[in-house]
Amino acid sequence: MKAIEINTCTDQFGHLKLDYAIANQQRNVRVILLLEEINDEMNEEKLWIQSISSNPAFDFLKDDSENIYTLTDGKPFKN
Repeated sequence: MKAIEINTCTDQFGHLKLDYAIANQQRNVRVILLLEEINDEMNEEKLWIQSISSNPAFDFLKDDSENIYTLTDGKPFKN
């Protein structure tokens, strides 16, 4: 198996553009993409919150009977 590495970029729409001719025409190819990971904690947190809020496993929390606490419950914590 032959490996070919091509450095390229995406356009303004996120589409990958390849300009590389292969000598063998009309053949099946396998393309493997390795993307650099961007460690953006804010985006990860937003993704997590969106996933949790749309997960049907937590639908029971939307039930009014789950709202058992109010702002007047408990005693203030003072240090």
